[in-house]
Amino acid sequence: MLIRSSLKIDLEEETVEDKIMESNNMNNNIIKVENLTKVYKVGEIEVHAIRGVSLEVKKGEFVAIMGASGSGKSTFMNILGCLDVPTSGSYTLEGTQISQLTRDQLARIRNNKIGFVFQGFNLLSRTTAVENVELPLYYKRTGTKERRELAMEALESVGLADRAHHTPNQLSGGQQQRVAIARALATNPSLILADEPTGNLDSRTSIEIMEIFQKLNENDITIVLVTHEKDIAEFAKRNVHFRDGKIGSDIIVNPRKIASKVLELLPVNVEEEIV
Repeated sequence: MLIRSSLKIDLEEETVEDKIMESNNMNNNIIKVENLTKVYKVGEIEVHAIRGVSLEVKKGEFVAIMGASGSGKSTFMNILGCLDVPTSGSYTLEGTQISQLTRDQLARIRNNKIGFVFQGFNLLSRTTAVENVELPLYYKRTGTKERRELAMEALESVGLADRAHHTPNQLSGGQQQRVAIARALATNPSLILADEPTGNLDSRTSIEIMEIFQKLNENDITIVLVTHEKDIAEFAKRNVHFRDGKIGSDIIVNPRKIASKVLELLPVNVEEEIV
Protein backbone atom coordinates (compact mmCIF):
# COMPACT_ATOMS: atom_id res chain seq x y z
CA MET A 1 0.00 0.00 0.00
CA LEU A 2 2.82 2.36 0.82
CA ILE A 3 4.44 1.66 -2.54
CA ARG A 4 1.19 2.27 -4.40
CA SER A 5 0.58 5.44 -2.44
CA SER A 6 4.10 6.66 -3.23
CA LEU A 7 3.64 5.87 -6.91
CA LYS A 8 0.35 7.74 -6.95
CA ILE A 9 1.98 10.81 -5.43
CA ASP A 10 4.83 10.66 -7.97
CA LEU A 11 2.38 10.43 -10.84
CA GLU A 12 0.38 13.34 -9.50
CA GLU A 13 3.56 15.44 -9.14
CA GLU A 14 4.59 14.62 -12.71
CA THR A 15 1.16 15.62 -13.92
CA VAL A 16 1.42 18.97 -12.16
CA GLU A 17 4.90 19.52 -13.66
CA ASP A 18 3.58 18.61 -17.08
CA LYS A 19 0.80 21.15 -16.69
CA ILE A 20 3.29 23.81 -15.66
CA MET A 21 5.45 23.00 -18.69
CA GLU A 22 2.40 23.14 -20.96
CA SER A 23 1.44 26.48 -19.47
CA ASN A 24 4.94 27.82 -20.05
CA ASN A 25 4.91 26.58 -23.63
CA MET A 26 1.53 28.25 -24.19
CA ASN A 27 2.86 31.54 -22.87
CA ASN A 28 6.20 31.07 -24.64
CA ASN A 29 7.05 34.76 -24.43
CA ILE A 30 10.38 36.01 -25.74
CA ILE A 31 9.45 39.55 -24.71
CA LYS A 32 7.15 40.64 -21.90
CA VAL A 33 6.86 44.34 -21.11
CA GLU A 34 4.59 45.66 -18.35
CA ASN A 35 3.75 49.29 -17.62
CA LEU A 36 7.04 50.46 -19.10
CA THR A 37 7.94 54.14 -18.87
CA LYS A 38 10.96 56.18 -19.94
CA VAL A 39 11.45 59.75 -18.83
CA TYR A 40 14.34 61.93 -19.98
CA LYS A 41 15.27 65.12 -18.17
CA VAL A 42 16.31 68.06 -20.34
CA GLY A 43 17.28 70.74 -17.87
CA GLU A 44 14.22 71.16 -15.69
CA ILE A 45 11.90 69.69 -18.30
CA GLU A 46 10.79 66.05 -18.21
CA VAL A 47 10.25 64.37 -21.57
CA HIS A 48 7.99 61.32 -21.35
CA ALA A 49 9.19 59.16 -24.24
CA ILE A 50 7.38 55.96 -23.15
CA ARG A 51 4.12 56.13 -21.18
CA GLY A 52 2.99 52.89 -19.53
CA VAL A 53 3.51 50.46 -22.41
CA SER A 54 2.64 46.77 -22.01
CA LEU A 55 3.41 44.25 -24.76
CA GLU A 56 4.11 40.55 -25.25
CA VAL A 57 5.97 38.96 -28.16
CA LYS A 58 5.92 35.19 -28.42
CA LYS A 59 8.61 32.96 -29.87
CA GLY A 60 8.42 32.84 -33.66
CA GLU A 61 6.54 36.11 -34.10
CA PHE A 62 7.48 38.75 -36.67
CA VAL A 63 6.46 42.16 -35.33
CA ALA A 64 6.83 45.56 -36.99
CA ILE A 65 6.97 48.57 -34.65
CA MET A 66 5.67 51.69 -36.38
CA GLY A 67 5.12 55.32 -35.55
CA ALA A 68 5.98 58.88 -36.51
CA SER A 69 9.12 60.65 -35.35
CA GLY A 70 8.84 61.28 -31.61
CA SER A 71 6.25 58.53 -31.09
CA GLY A 72 8.53 56.54 -28.78
CA LYS A 73 9.27 53.62 -31.10
CA SER A 74 13.05 54.20 -31.18
CA THR A 75 13.24 54.58 -27.39
CA PHE A 76 11.23 51.38 -27.02
CA MET A 77 13.57 49.60 -29.43
CA ASN A 78 16.61 50.75 -27.45
CA ILE A 79 15.10 49.30 -24.27
CA LEU A 80 14.27 46.00 -25.99
CA GLY A 81 17.87 45.87 -27.23
CA CYS A 82 19.25 46.47 -23.72
CA LEU A 83 20.87 49.69 -24.97
CA ASP A 84 18.83 51.68 -22.44
CA VAL A 85 16.88 50.93 -19.29
CA PRO A 86 13.31 51.97 -18.41
CA THR A 87 12.49 54.56 -15.78
CA SER A 88 9.82 52.26 -14.35
CA GLY A 89 7.94 49.10 -15.22
CA SER A 90 9.38 45.71 -16.11
CA TYR A 91 10.96 44.12 -19.16
CA THR A 92 11.51 40.38 -19.29
CA LEU A 93 13.53 38.84 -22.13
CA GLU A 94 13.21 35.07 -22.42
CA GLY A 95 12.56 34.75 -18.70
CA THR A 96 15.30 37.18 -17.60
CA GLN A 97 14.22 40.37 -15.83
CA ILE A 98 16.16 43.08 -17.65
CA SER A 99 15.05 46.23 -15.91
CA GLN A 100 17.49 46.13 -12.97
CA LEU A 101 20.60 44.66 -14.60
CA THR A 102 24.04 46.29 -14.47
CA ARG A 103 25.84 47.52 -17.59
CA ASP A 104 28.01 44.41 -17.72
CA GLN A 105 24.98 42.16 -17.38
CA LEU A 106 23.17 44.06 -20.13
CA ALA A 107 26.21 43.66 -22.37
CA ARG A 108 26.17 39.89 -21.82
CA ILE A 109 22.46 39.78 -22.67
CA ARG A 110 23.12 41.73 -25.88
CA ASN A 111 25.95 39.39 -26.87
CA ASN A 112 24.11 36.17 -26.09
CA LYS A 113 20.44 36.77 -26.78
CA ILE A 114 20.04 39.62 -29.31
CA GLY A 115 21.12 40.06 -32.92
CA PHE A 116 21.06 43.64 -34.24
CA VAL A 117 20.49 44.87 -37.80
CA PHE A 118 20.88 48.60 -38.41
CA GLN A 119 19.88 50.98 -41.19
CA GLY A 120 23.51 51.96 -41.85
CA PHE A 121 24.86 48.35 -41.98
CA ASN A 122 27.69 49.20 -39.48
CA LEU A 123 30.28 47.04 -41.22
CA LEU A 124 34.04 47.51 -40.78
CA SER A 125 35.18 48.90 -44.13
CA ARG A 126 38.61 47.19 -44.33
CA THR A 127 37.33 43.85 -43.09
CA THR A 128 35.93 41.06 -45.27
CA ALA A 129 32.32 39.93 -45.08
CA VAL A 130 33.17 36.75 -43.17
CA GLU A 131 35.37 38.67 -40.72
CA ASN A 132 32.55 41.15 -40.11
CA VAL A 133 30.20 38.28 -39.36
CA GLU A 134 32.77 36.77 -36.98
CA LEU A 135 32.93 39.88 -34.78
CA PRO A 136 30.17 39.01 -32.25
CA LEU A 137 31.60 35.50 -32.01
CA TYR A 138 35.02 36.97 -31.25
CA TYR A 139 33.50 38.91 -28.34
CA LYS A 140 31.98 35.64 -27.12
CA ARG A 141 35.50 34.14 -27.22
CA THR A 142 34.48 31.46 -29.69
CA GLY A 143 37.44 29.44 -30.99
CA THR A 144 38.97 30.41 -34.35
CA LYS A 145 37.84 27.32 -36.30
CA GLU A 146 34.31 27.30 -34.89
CA ARG A 147 34.05 31.07 -35.39
CA ARG A 148 34.83 30.75 -39.09
CA GLU A 149 32.45 27.81 -39.54
CA LEU A 150 29.56 29.64 -37.85
CA ALA A 151 30.23 32.81 -39.84
CA MET A 152 30.22 30.91 -43.13
CA GLU A 153 26.98 29.15 -42.17
CA ALA A 154 25.39 32.54 -41.45
CA LEU A 155 26.56 33.94 -44.80
CA GLU A 156 25.22 30.84 -46.53
CA SER A 157 21.82 31.41 -44.91
CA VAL A 158 21.57 34.86 -46.54
CA GLY A 159 22.94 33.72 -49.91
CA LEU A 160 26.35 35.37 -49.66
CA ALA A 161 28.80 32.54 -49.07
CA ASP A 162 30.41 33.30 -52.44
CA ARG A 163 31.15 36.87 -51.30
CA ALA A 164 32.71 35.89 -47.98
CA HIS A 165 36.09 37.42 -48.79
CA HIS A 166 34.78 40.65 -50.31
CA THR A 167 35.11 43.90 -48.38
CA PRO A 168 32.07 46.18 -48.00
CA ASN A 169 33.16 48.50 -50.84
CA GLN A 170 33.04 45.48 -53.15
CA LEU A 171 29.42 44.78 -52.22
CA SER A 172 26.15 46.47 -53.16
CA GLY A 173 23.95 48.06 -50.50
CA GLY A 174 21.68 45.02 -50.41
CA GLN A 175 24.62 42.68 -50.08
CA GLN A 176 26.05 44.73 -47.23
CA GLN A 177 22.74 44.50 -45.40
CA ARG A 178 22.77 40.73 -45.93
CA VAL A 179 26.20 40.61 -44.28
CA ALA A 180 24.74 42.61 -41.39
CA ILE A 181 21.88 40.11 -41.08
CA ALA A 182 24.37 37.22 -41.14
CA ARG A 183 26.33 38.93 -38.37
CA ALA A 184 23.14 39.18 -36.32
CA LEU A 185 22.46 35.47 -36.86
CA ALA A 186 25.97 34.22 -36.11
CA THR A 187 25.49 33.88 -32.35
CA ASN A 188 22.16 32.05 -32.72
CA PRO A 189 20.26 34.76 -30.81
CA SER A 190 16.80 34.43 -29.28
CA LEU A 191 15.72 37.66 -30.93
CA ILE A 192 16.57 39.72 -34.03
CA LEU A 193 16.07 43.48 -33.64
CA ALA A 194 16.09 45.36 -36.95
CA ASP A 195 16.07 49.17 -36.86
CA GLU A 196 14.94 50.61 -40.22
CA PRO A 197 16.86 47.86 -42.08
CA THR A 198 15.57 48.97 -45.49
CA GLY A 199 15.99 52.71 -44.94
CA ASN A 200 19.07 53.02 -47.19
CA LEU A 201 17.93 50.63 -49.90
CA ASP A 202 15.96 50.91 -53.13
CA SER A 203 12.53 49.35 -53.51
CA ARG A 204 13.50 45.95 -54.92
CA THR A 205 16.47 45.50 -52.59
CA SER A 206 14.24 46.38 -49.63
CA ILE A 207 11.85 43.60 -50.58
CA GLU A 208 14.76 41.18 -51.01
CA ILE A 209 15.79 41.96 -47.44
CA MET A 210 12.22 41.39 -46.28
CA GLU A 211 12.26 38.05 -48.11
CA ILE A 212 15.29 37.05 -46.03
CA PHE A 213 13.52 38.10 -42.83
CA GLN A 214 10.42 36.12 -43.81
CA LYS A 215 12.50 32.99 -44.51
CA LEU A 216 14.28 33.36 -41.17
CA ASN A 217 10.94 33.76 -39.44
CA GLU A 218 9.66 30.60 -41.13
CA ASN A 219 12.48 28.85 -39.26
CA ASP A 220 11.02 30.08 -35.96
CA ILE A 221 13.38 33.05 -35.50
CA THR A 222 11.68 35.88 -33.61
CA ILE A 223 12.00 39.26 -35.31
CA VAL A 224 11.08 42.76 -34.12
CA LEU A 225 11.52 45.40 -36.81
CA VAL A 226 11.19 49.18 -36.53
CA THR A 227 10.02 50.96 -39.66
CA HIS A 228 8.11 54.07 -40.66
CA GLU A 229 7.22 52.51 -44.03
CA LYS A 230 3.74 50.98 -44.14
CA ASP A 231 4.54 48.85 -47.19
CA ILE A 232 7.52 47.30 -45.37
CA ALA A 233 5.48 46.66 -42.21
CA GLU A 234 2.98 44.67 -44.28
CA PHE A 235 5.59 41.91 -44.67
CA ALA A 236 5.49 41.30 -40.90
CA LYS A 237 2.83 39.21 -39.18
CA ARG A 238 1.86 41.87 -36.65
CA ASN A 239 1.97 45.68 -36.61
CA VAL A 240 2.28 47.69 -33.39
CA HIS A 241 1.74 51.44 -33.84
CA PHE A 242 3.20 53.91 -31.35
CA ARG A 243 1.76 57.35 -30.78
CA ASP A 244 2.79 59.86 -28.12
CA GLY A 245 4.73 57.23 -26.18
CA LYS A 246 1.85 54.75 -26.07
CA ILE A 247 0.64 51.85 -28.19
CA GLY A 248 -2.12 53.21 -30.38
CA SER A 249 -2.93 49.92 -32.08
CA ASP A 250 -1.74 46.33 -32.20
CA ILE A 251 -3.05 44.38 -35.19
CA ILE A 252 -2.48 41.12 -37.03
CA VAL A 253 -1.48 41.77 -40.66
CA ASN A 254 -4.11 40.23 -42.91
CA PRO A 255 -3.61 39.92 -45.80
CA ARG A 256 0.14 39.75 -45.39
CA LYS A 257 2.55 40.47 -48.24
CA ILE A 258 4.80 37.59 -49.30
CA ALA A 259 8.12 39.05 -50.44
CA SER A 260 8.99 36.22 -52.87
CA LYS A 261 5.75 36.77 -54.76
CA VAL A 262 6.19 40.55 -54.88
CA LEU A 263 9.73 40.09 -56.26
CA GLU A 264 8.41 38.04 -59.17
CA LEU A 265 6.70 41.17 -60.46
CA LEU A 266 9.78 43.44 -60.23
CA PRO A 267 12.83 43.80 -62.52
CA VAL A 268 16.18 42.48 -61.26
CA ASN A 269 18.68 45.04 -59.98
CA VAL A 270 21.75 45.13 -62.22
CA GLU A 271 24.13 45.86 -59.32
CA GLU A 272 23.18 42.62 -57.59
CA GLU A 273 24.37 40.69 -60.65
CA ILE A 274 27.89 42.16 -60.54
CA VAL A 275 30.53 39.61 -59.47
